[in-house]
Amino acid sequence: MAVKKTRTTKADRTELIEALDAIEKEKRISKDIIIEAIENSLLAACKNQYGKSENIRVSVDRDTGEIQVFSDKEVVEDDMVEDEVTQMGLTEAQLKFKGAELGGIVSTEVTPKNFGRIAAQKAKQVVVQKIREEERKVLYVQYLEKEREIITGIVQRYSGNNVCINLGKVDAMLMESEQVRGERFKPTEHIKLYVVEVKDTTKGPRITLSRSHPEFVKRLFESEVTEIQDGTVEIRSIAREAGSRTKIAVSTDNPDVDAVGACVGVNGDRVNAIVQELRGEKIDVITWSDDPVVLIENAISPAKVVSVVVDEEERTARVVVPESQLSLAIGKEGQNARLAAKLTGYKIDIKCE
Repeated sequence: MAVKKTRTTKADRTELIEALDAIEKEKRISKDIIIEAIENSLLAACKNQYGKSENIRVSVDRDTGEIQVFSDKEVVEDDMVEDEVTQMGLTEAQLKFKGAELGGIVSTEVTPKNFGRIAAQKAKQVVVQKIREEERKVLYVQYLEKEREIITGIVQRYSGNNVCINLGKVDAMLMESEQVRGERFKPTEHIKLYVVEVKDTTKGPRITLSRSHPEFVKRLFESEVTEIQDGTVEIRSIAREAGSRTKIAVSTDNPDVDAVGACVGVNGDRVNAIVQELRGEKIDVITWSDDPVVLIENAISPAKVVSVVVDEEERTARVVVPESQLSLAIGKEGQNARLAAKLTGYKIDIKCE
């Protein structure tokens, strides 16, 4: 491409590059992304002046910040010029540009005299807008990495029955439906929350939080129990009625490791730490078994079981317990039986011996 241009370097234009370098370092926003946005914005401004921008391009020098406008024209036969804005005859092109040839592109600098002022205004607008956009993207990516994980937030205030939570760089709402019944929080209190979902919106990441989700308890065990972190112990199933009781089934392939004991901890310190975080919610840790009879018997605990008969096709089970254990097996308002059914995936019918 043959190019004819006149460079008029101005020292103050380096301020733009210095500012973009600072933004790149501080905000972690690519300088090239902002410069590209500035070029596109200035190109739109050129369209207002030239009537069209098909053959107009704007270039921002990455080192000096100098802004130039170029008009690209196709070299055609002298008698084939139909649009002088986008085309140039071969004779004229060869007079103005060394090496110009038919079918090639010649480029002339057409930077308007008042373009510096326009460019400065546009650059400022674009930088501000781009910083907001990129900061929003960076925040979204940061919190997307925390999706389905536990995060610590600071209670700000109540908005109706919902709780406004500060998560550091963004605020989120703990909705009433995701709260545990009976839990109340004080302003400035630090609480743990489960990140259910992170969505990207024009106003920044929208984060769905929960303290009632079953995965919240699962993540608490993962953070508290070393054997779960390193994969020695695996959480196979979990059933929860938030604020009241949780049943969790664990297993291990290591014969030297007690899966339940690892989760409970010495003198119950591990499970007690989780119970404390859940503000007194009861937790039953049981041993998982691939044998549905053994699994259901374990799931009914702490009640003792006489016999279990299962129908694997219908996913039903008939459990017989001693008369003295019936109320314990069913639980208050049927809670123990419900959680056992959720944990095992079987519909459980409990009968007295």
